[in-house]
This record gives sequence, C-alpha cells and structure tokens, in this order.
Amino acid sequence: MDTDTVWSPAADDTAGRRREQRGWYFYDWACSVYSTTVVTVFLGPYLTTVAEAAADADGFVHPLGVPVRAGSFFAYAVSLSVVVAVLVMPLVGAAADRTGRKKPLLAAAAYTGAAATAGMFFLDGDRYLLGGLLLVVANAAQSVAMMLYNSYLPQIAPPEERDAVSSRGWAFGYAAGALVLVANLVLYTGHDSFGVSEGMAVRICLASAGLWWGAFALIPLRRLRDRRTPAREAALPGFRQLAATVRDMRRHPLTLAFLLAYLVYNDGIQTVISQASVYGSKELGLGQSTLIVAVLLVQVLAVAGALLLGRLARRYGAKRTILGSLVAWTLTLAAGYFLPAGAPVWFFVLAAGIGLVLGGSQALSRSLFSHLVPPGKEAEYFSAYEISDRGLSWLGPLLFGLTYQLTGSYRDAILSLVGFFVLGFVLLARVPVRRAIADAGNPVPQRI
Repeated sequence: MDTDTVWSPAADDTAGRRREQRGWYFYDWACSVYSTTVVTVFLGPYLTTVAEAAADADGFVHPLGVPVRAGSFFAYAVSLSVVVAVLVMPLVGAAADRTGRKKPLLAAAAYTGAAATAGMFFLDGDRYLLGGLLLVVANAAQSVAMMLYNSYLPQIAPPEERDAVSSRGWAFGYAAGALVLVANLVLYTGHDSFGVSEGMAVRICLASAGLWWGAFALIPLRRLRDRRTPAREAALPGFRQLAATVRDMRRHPLTLAFLLAYLVYNDGIQTVISQASVYGSKELGLGQSTLIVAVLLVQVLAVAGALLLGRLARRYGAKRTILGSLVAWTLTLAAGYFLPAGAPVWFFVLAAGIGLVLGGSQALSRSLFSHLVPPGKEAEYFSAYEISDRGLSWLGPLLFGLTYQLTGSYRDAILSLVGFFVLGFVLLARVPVRRAIADAGNPVPQRI
C-alpha cells in the first residue's frame, strides 16, 4: 500500500492539522467532567439514596416489576448502560467508516449524553427510575462518543505525533475533571452558606457536568473535519457487526494480540479506579473527605503523568513506556498492600502513584492502537477498543470480590489485581509492534 494515502491529512497544511488537534483535545476537556463528577464522586451515593427513599419495607424497589435491592440499583444501571453501549457502538462505528461522516454522529452522541446528564438536576424525591434511565443514556452515549472521538486520532496526527497528541488529550481531560471537581466540592461542602440543601447541591453538581460537556463540545465539533471514504457495505446490527469486526481482526492477528493484552491490563486499571475508595474506607478506615481529596490528587497528577509518559514515549517508544508503566502499577499495588490503617498521608502517596501512571498508560495505549488499525476502519476498530475499555472490564471486580469473600481481607483483594498487570506485561511484551503496524498497512514510525 502506498503510505502516502495511509492517513487522511497527509496533504493538509501543518497549521490546519494543529488547529484540528487543539480542537480534538477539547473533547476530552468537555466529557471527562462527567466521568469524574458524576460517575466517580456524586451519582452512585445520591442515586442509591433516592432508590432507598422509593424502596418498600424490605428495602426493595421494583423497576418493571422486578424486585431489586435499592443498594444494587446503581450497579445494575451501570451494567445495563454497558450492554446498550456494546449493542450500539459497532453499529455506529461501521456507519461512521462507511459514510466518512463522523462529526454528526459525534455531535448526536455528545449532546444526547450532555442532555441526559443535565437532566439529572430533576433527580429528587423517589425518582429512582428517572435516575436509572438518565444514567443508562448518559453512560452509553459517552461510550459511543468516545469511540468516535478516539477514531479521529489516526486522521489528525501523523504516526510520529500520535503519542504526544493522545497524551495531551488525556491531560486536558484530567485537568478539566480536577477543575470542575474543586468547584463542585466548594458548593457541596459549603451548601448551607450558599443557601441550598445538600441534595440540591448534588443535583447542581450533576447538572453542571452536563452543561460543561455540551458547552465545550462545540469546540471540537467546529474544528474537526469529516473525511470521505470509499463506500463500504451496509452496517450490520449490534453483535453481528462486532463479530464481523473481530473476524476482520483475525486477518490482523498482531492487532488482535495487542487488544488482548490491553483488555487484561486495562481490566486491572479500571478495577483499581473503582475499588480504591472501597479499600480506603473499609480497610484503612478513612473518611469521605480524605477519599475526595485523594480523587482530586489523582486527577491533578494524572495531567503531569500523561505529559511525562508522552515525553518518555518520544525517547523510548510507546511500547517500552507502557511496559514501564505496568511495572509501576505492580509496585504501587504491592505498596498498597502494606499501607497502615488510619494514615491518610500514606493513602495520598498511593493516590499520587496511581495518578502518575494512570493517564499515561491509557493515553499511550490509545495512540499505539491507532497505529495497528487498517486505514478506513478507524471507527469500527475503535468500537472494539472502546468495548474492551468499558464493556469487558468485569473480571477484575469479580476477582476482587471473590478474593474478599474467601479471605475477608481487602488487602488480599487489592493484591490479587497484580496478576492483571503481570499478565498484561507478558502479553504486550510478546507483540512485535513494528511488524504489527506494517501488517496493518501503516507506515512504521522511527520510534515505537
């Protein structure tokens, strides 16, 4: 294949490419606030409280007549959102590649998610079904939008720029998450001085994430450009399209091998993110304010970490840098096993370690995968990548829960996650990425 035609903006002027890249960064700035403010901090406890207000004497709610314990409603809603996203992403990805019109689809997904998030302002009283519906819509829309957003990376950055561009995008996202979370926490902790109730403060915080998402999404939608591609076959429904994508990946087994390695170590990353607060509160006896400060610390240091690992990738290559980050993850979890209870300073040290490797390992994984995608199939392949990121990260929580159930120790549970990083390291180390890039029909960067 003629490498001059491998990535779309080859003939673009540098100034135009830089303008698109800057616009692309702002989608991370726009949507990451949803992940931090809504998913990580406020919605889980608040929606559980709303469900409990609607529960019967036995503590159950009955969505569509099905008895569900109120404390489980949030987790089930998140799981349902993953199912919806898995059904929709391959369909939208194939349509985007077939038509070349990603931007209208990105706009539809982004504003659907933003509107659903802003609608959480009306989540009060016993409206748990409204909360569940809005969560499913927002979560699924975010997954679809992120798939489309990620698929722009091979089109707006030549191979030698992708590590840096991807890292800056992650840094923008973490910076926005930290900034808005500070403002939200000022409102939440000082709600009496602002003349609002605690519940109203939470609802304002939730809605603010949707307004932020919608407002800043305008920047990438104005700057990113659609690129026409040759007409392809009609998109298939849901899982059939995903199966077709996986079958196509079998023609590129090294791309599939990287995706398997990513699935394993990313499962570990996602589990640490979701279970660290449980470990801090239940095993170490730390209060809610300490945990919130730790989340903020992770957000701030993830900005520096993403940029630092991006610089290391330029010197040592993305694969080596990711492998180094997996070693750092392993050492961080091992150190976490020995943290003393009731010592928030050491928990902050652990949070700092997580923050420094979190953004960089995710950003470089995204940019490395972009080299392994056959030209013209960016959205379709990134739908599989996004499903690996969001839809298949269930083994880690299952192992964490089973380990705790068998041992009664959250320390043993957190240590059990080391296996994901060790196995992910081994699988990634075995992928010959230079040959994988060439087999996908892409030019091989000088350093990868």
